[in-house]
Order: sequence, then structure tokens, then C-alpha cells
Amino acid sequence: MEPQEPEENITHMDASLYMAAAKGNIEEFNNKQGLQLESLKTPNNDNVLHVNLATHELAAWLFDIFFSILNLLLKKFVFVTLKPVCRSVEHLLVEPSLRNFITMIKREKRSDFIEQILTKCPSLLLQTNAKGQTPLHVAARYGHSAIVKLLIKSCAKPRDGDLEKLGKDQVNAVREMLRIRDQEFNTALHEAARCGNVEVVKALLEFEDPDFPYSANEKQETPLYIAARRGSGRLLTLLFDKFKSTPHGGSHGRTALHAAAMAGDAEAVKVILKKKGNLTKERDEDGHTPLHYAAHLGLRISVVEELLKWDVSAAYIGDKKRGMTPLLMATRQGNDGTVSKILSLCPDCCEKVDNKGLNFLHYLAFRGSSSPLGHSTFKYKVFKLAGVEIAYGSLIFNR
Repeated sequence: MEPQEPEENITHMDASLYMAAAKGNIEEFNNKQGLQLESLKTPNNDNVLHVNLATHELAAWLFDIFFSILNLLLKKFVFVTLKPVCRSVEHLLVEPSLRNFITMIKREKRSDFIEQILTKCPSLLLQTNAKGQTPLHVAARYGHSAIVKLLIKSCAKPRDGDLEKLGKDQVNAVREMLRIRDQEFNTALHEAARCGNVEVVKALLEFEDPDFPYSANEKQETPLYIAARRGSGRLLTLLFDKFKSTPHGGSHGRTALHAAAMAGDAEAVKVILKKKGNLTKERDEDGHTPLHYAAHLGLRISVVEELLKWDVSAAYIGDKKRGMTPLLMATRQGNDGTVSKILSLCPDCCEKVDNKGLNFLHYLAFRGSSSPLGHSTFKYKVFKLAGVEIAYGSLIFNR
């Protein structure tokens, strides 16, 4: 007789308790005698706090979707016949003060629920789900600044509730919680950077050690890189101001400056350049510099300008695969404004050729009449761009 495999231990939460956790209904938990909160888990090992924080976000999303659809229906189908009523309902749906009031009430209820649950069972604070995430991870991911502060306060257990008078052991306890990594090696700070909520990041940094190096997650992304990818100059400034050393790496050998250039955010690029100006010529696994990405994507000419103002030599670097310079990339993509800006700041970079010996004019030819660049150059044999004339392959500077 073959040995039987042990039965899988499936965890689940009672339906009434799950709904109570999702809604933040503390009465349901108060009415249950002998309830072991630490053992209440969903199949994903979410505890009561995980459920509350995540479900509120789903509900808010569905709430917005529902009212957006309702608003659209009112405008398109019944506005003519029920004009006075529709206008009243429409005003109610989009009234900012009403929506803000509802949001504030929900936040207060959620904070009160979480505080009471933690009073009943403090160990829930550090419990992780199947993904290795604590409630702090979830709160940071969804941008709940008030909840993040509450969780930190619950961890610190300050006397008289004063977080400014924490002892060394209390600060260390908070830092241990802040540094917990999930299965993808994300800390709460990684999640907060991804969310982009400045207040959450401020709360997480308040008790952190300026010398602590927040390293990369499983995707090789540091918090600084994630903030740069969002194109958030404010987040980048916070991180630079807090930490003495700020690892800036990302996936595929990219840096935070690559990420900011890809996001097309000139302010984020400025912030990084002031702190790490040497990154302008850093290449990723494909040999691309930040300027290559800015030129290829063509999202913001201001990003190209900031990069070149800081280090014009980046315009002369070819990538690994084809030896293409940023100018050639911008020309290939038809990003006319980017081409104009590069030529205005370093006109002689048009002399650079790729690995096949093709230069700027060849790439213009490839564009043909599909681009203003190709059309004006090869139809009229004269190309005027940023104060430079290109006539039959020769450069003539206008005076």
C-alpha cells in the first residue's frame, strides 16, 4: 500500500469575520468570545489587517468605476429627458468637498479599526502573508500615510504616545519592522516609492538610520531607482537628503538617471544630476546611456536639454549593438524636436557613424517623406535645423 501524501493545510477565514475585517466593523470582533486573532488567515495567509487595508483599496476603485459609469450614463442617455434631476445628481457625484468628506470618514474608521485590532492582538503587526508582506508593506503600497504612522507608533509603543522621546530599543524595533523584506525583497520603502506618496515616504524615513543602505529588490531595483522611474523629483530629494549613501541601480544595468530619462521628467533628472552627475555616461547592458533613452522615446525635449547641459559628451556615445548615437536614435524615431535640440547644442555629433558606417544623413534618408526631417532634406536638398544648414552632406553654420 503506497504511503498517502499529507493533506494540504488550507487556511480560511470565517465569512462574517472576513466581511467585518473588510468593512472595518470592530463590533463583530468584540462580540466573538475567545477569538484567536493571530490564527485568522485567508488562503493567501492575509490576516485581519491585510484584508482591511487591501479591501478598502479595491472598494475605493470599484466606487470610482461605478460612479464614473453612472455619470457617463446620466450625461449620454437621460440628460435630455431628466435635465434638472441629472444636473443635481451630476453635481453631487463630482462635488469635491463631498467626496473628500466621505474619504476622510473612511480613513478615520479604518484607523480606529486597526488601532483596536492591534490592541487586541499586537502580534498581527509583524505577521506576513504568503508573499512575505507585513501590514506595513500593504499600507505603504496603497499610500495610506495615516496608517503607516499608526503602525510605526504601534511598533514603537511610546510612553504617553510621544514619538519624539523614543528609547534606543524602541527605535531599533521600528527599524527592524521597516527593513522587513517580502519574497521579492521589497521593503515598505520600496513599496512607498512605487506608490509615489510623499507623506508615506516621510513617515518611513523619520526613524531610519541615514547610514543604512537600502539595497535592490529581486528585480535589482533600489528605492531611489523606483522613485526615479516614477519621475518624482520630490521623492528623490527626500531620499537624497535622508541617506548618506544612496544606491541607484536598477534592472538591466540601468541607473536612476536612466529611469528618470525614461520617465521623461526633467525635474527628476535635475535632482539626480545635482547629486550624481557622473551618471550621464553610464551605460546599461545594451550600452545605452540615459541620453539614448531620452532621444529614443522623445517624451520631453527638456530632458534631453538637461542631460546635454550637464555633459555634452554623452551625445557622442554609440550603443553596444549598432553603435548608434542618441542623435541617430532620435532621427530614426522621427523625434524632430529632439534632433533639433541635440544639433543645437553639439552640431558636430552628426559626423558620428554607426557600426555600419551610416551617418545622420543616411538616417534622414531612411525616414523619407514620413518625417519633416526627411522631407525637407531630400526634397529641397537643404536642411535648416537649429541654426545649422545641412546641404548635400556638408555643414554650414548660419551667422
